Amino acid sequence: MINPSSQYAHSVTGLFDVPAETAFAFMADPIALGQWSLGCMNTQPTKTASIHSGHSLFDGAQGFFEIDTDPERLIVDYRLGSPERLVPRVSARVVPADICGLGKEQCYVTLTAWRATDMDDVRWHRLCVTHEAEIYLIKSQCEASYRWT
Repeated sequence: MINPSSQYAHSVTGLFDVPAETAFAFMADPIALGQWSLGCMNTQPTKTASIHSGHSLFDGAQGFFEIDTDPERLIVDYRLGSPERLVPRVSARVVPADICGLGKEQCYVTLTAWRATDMDDVRWHRLCVTHEAEIYLIKSQCEASYRWT
């Protein structure tokens, strides 16, 4: 079945005033994620080197994630779930300036989430509106950290 609405996936894009490489490094940083991801705040490493955890601002639940990066394509996959089973349900893609004719220190950052079949409508809606807010947090924090360097 094909559905053009956001019933199965959701994407949000922001225009960032930083070079693509800066945005990519920010999106790939698991500790930075703990400052913008409302569902996984205050991230910390776990005993497993590549896995981090944080807590949801919504209900305090502990979440686990692992970050897979593709620096050549400027894609970051966030694998979410339990430490025993992490699946790539959220992805970030950074689009460099030259692809869309942006200024040399600009890029687009897109967050995409895919809906799990066990996610009810209320939880899915919360995820979608959360990503709408998070793109503003990401943009502000990424641009601020770039200006400080």
